[in-house]
Amino acid sequence: MGSTPQPRRGNTRQRIQDVAMELFADQGYDKTSLREIAERLDVTKAALYYHFKTKEDILNSLFEVLNRPVEELLAWGAEQPRTLETKQEILVRYSDALTAAAPLFRFMQENQATVRDLRIGHTMKHRVMALVDLLKDEDAPLSDQVRCFTALMAMHAGVFALRDAEGDPEEKREAALEVAVELVTRAHDHGPGGSAG
Repeated sequence: MGSTPQPRRGNTRQRIQDVAMELFADQGYDKTSLREIAERLDVTKAALYYHFKTKEDILNSLFEVLNRPVEELLAWGAEQPRTLETKQEILVRYSDALTAAAPLFRFMQENQATVRDLRIGHTMKHRVMALVDLLKDEDAPLSDQVRCFTALMAMHAGVFALRDAEGDPEEKREAALEVAVELVTRAHDHGPGGSAG
């Protein structure tokens, strides 16, 4: 083992994140200690503390993988006209972000009670509501607001709830995206100048 070169800081951070995610997924966030993470990595707790002071710090760093593309999407969406094409593009980009962060997203879904009490739970809720605001028209009736919110939940289901269903993961993602687009299209068609009914 002495011949292995010392990993750069970035690699060590990544290894800590990977091992922590594995342990969080296997035994739960609450039952995983920093000591266990350090032992699995074969490093001292002091070496672990150099990168992360708490488990929540590790989880927050993992969350950035999902949060950064969503933040960029929110900024992009805020600058676009509220056309159906823009709304569809928001859904496509959100689907891509969820797919890229699927293991973390699954962990967050499976550990909702824990995540809800942490900062990332509040941030995630805020991001979803901000996306709903980009998808719905300002004066949308409640039924169309529900359609826009449900569209995002359908995409979450494509990543999480459908994982045990038969079929290819990409087919599930595409099916969830198709349903989301249908819901947002229906809500959009009810908007200003549309045929509300």
